[in-house]
Amino acid sequence: MTDAYKSLEARFRRINVLSDIGGMLHWDMAAMMPNGGANARSEQLATLDVMANELITAPDMGDLIEAAGRENLDAWQKANLAEMKRNWVHGTAVPSDLVEKMSLAATSCEVAWRGARADNDFAGLLPKLQTVLDLSIEAGKAKAEALGTSVYDALLDQYDPMMRSDRIDSLFAELESFLPSFTAEVIERQKSEAAPISPTGPFPVSVQNKVGLDLMQAVGFDFEHGRLDISHHPFCGGIPDDVRITTRYDENDFTSAIMGVLHETGHAMYERGLPGAWRNQPVGKARGMTLHESQSLLVEMQASRSEEFLTYAGPVFKAAFGGDDAAWNAGNLHRLYTRVEPGLIRVDADEVTYPAHVILRYRLERALIEGDMKLADLPGAWNEMMGKLLGITPPDDRDGCLQDIHWPSGAWGYFPTYTLGAMAAAQIFAAAKKAKPEIPGALARGDFSPLMGWLGENIHGKASSKSTDEILIEATGQPLGVAAFKAHMENRYGG
Repeated sequence: MTDAYKSLEARFRRINVLSDIGGMLHWDMAAMMPNGGANARSEQLATLDVMANELITAPDMGDLIEAAGRENLDAWQKANLAEMKRNWVHGTAVPSDLVEKMSLAATSCEVAWRGARADNDFAGLLPKLQTVLDLSIEAGKAKAEALGTSVYDALLDQYDPMMRSDRIDSLFAELESFLPSFTAEVIERQKSEAAPISPTGPFPVSVQNKVGLDLMQAVGFDFEHGRLDISHHPFCGGIPDDVRITTRYDENDFTSAIMGVLHETGHAMYERGLPGAWRNQPVGKARGMTLHESQSLLVEMQASRSEEFLTYAGPVFKAAFGGDDAAWNAGNLHRLYTRVEPGLIRVDADEVTYPAHVILRYRLERALIEGDMKLADLPGAWNEMMGKLLGITPPDDRDGCLQDIHWPSGAWGYFPTYTLGAMAAAQIFAAAKKAKPEIPGALARGDFSPLMGWLGENIHGKASSKSTDEILIEATGQPLGVAAFKAHMENRYGG
């Protein structure tokens, strides 16, 4: 390595540490911080964002990147340099004063969203949310010019590098060519079958928490490097060496919290599996949110809703909650966890109707970003589209357009990665089972180690050294596509 590349590594290490500090402050804001701390926290996070922006936009950064490109670098260093350049292009597109405004607005709006959702008060949130949207569009326009993309694609690129909306449109159209009729067939068939026995509550939060911790341990979560807490919206945050996950509890229904824990544990395992040697470099980061969501959905949907894993989980649930033996057998739990029924809440949706929730949000946020819809019209547009896609209408905004934290926190362009991740999860899980046929049997014993070992080698350990499609092709033989997801749906839910 020569001086240019060494200098870049040192700078990006500092940028990453600032980002890590921000990640921990975000976790605290969601899980621990009293509402009275919001103004101070907004200033803290904005200061960190500006400091990181000033580092990445230093006048000599472009020259250093160009000089480093002429140096004799190995494959990982070249990939790291490419990620440095990508981050630099994003960073230099947006002036530091806009970075500060966005950070302040998003933090303030996220805190306000908690009260607005509880009070079913979209009108009260609207001014702050409008500010976040306007600033996001302003930043998106600046990035679009630098990247040579549409405004929406520039925002999408922050979460899924090199993914574009025309490809999403094609993939989602392929999903819509079979999912509506397939969903109707599954619902109709399940009506003619014996309904699963629902375990009876209440399910004390303390017991749900204990079960969640036990299942996290089964997946392989390292409690020396992470913890589980409560928040308004489940998430995985923190840093790879200190992963913070959260869930939320309902004493009348344990399934939401438990599956939320398993979902976030999938995210956490990805973070923990990133290569330590590249911990503070761009190449050591997760390869975008499609792969990140694939790991959470693989654990939650593919593995943890399998009949094999439920063979293990049933006795764990029975020992914790008691009740009717028949409710806890693997067959009944499998019917319960694969019951298809349109619902209002995305995070509680079954995997057959889940894509409709994402398609709804994707289309609405594109319309808002592209100026085809006014933010004030969001509640009505949300309800109308939910009626078309899912056949149900929210009774209020609390369970409609206020249910997600993403837009208030400034995450415009994030939503499509959930269903792209579900498609990737099916593809990856099928490849993992083909490579390691012992995986289903191990899951029946509550042993995720064969699966996690394969994921560590083929997904986690690759970090951002390659593109999403390159990682998927090496791991599964195919770029991201719909075929494996469709095959999974037909295998699990078909007649």
